[in-house]
Amino acid sequence: MDSKTPAPNTAEKMKTVKAACDKAAAGPKKDSAMKHFHAAEKAHTAKNDSDCNRELDAATHALA
Repeated sequence: MDSKTPAPNTAEKMKTVKAACDKAAAGPKKDSAMKHFHAAEKAHTAKNDSDCNRELDAATHALA
């Protein structure tokens, strides 16, 4: 098992959360979720999976 391989589930999770954000009705929940999603994109670009996953979880929670 190669520890340097990035977790494949992070990219899949980003796609899932993005789709959920796109389908959400306009309003404060969607605005909050998109804010977290954009932070997750920045963390993903910086290869910071833990921050990325935390922001994706926050985005999912904001839509609940």
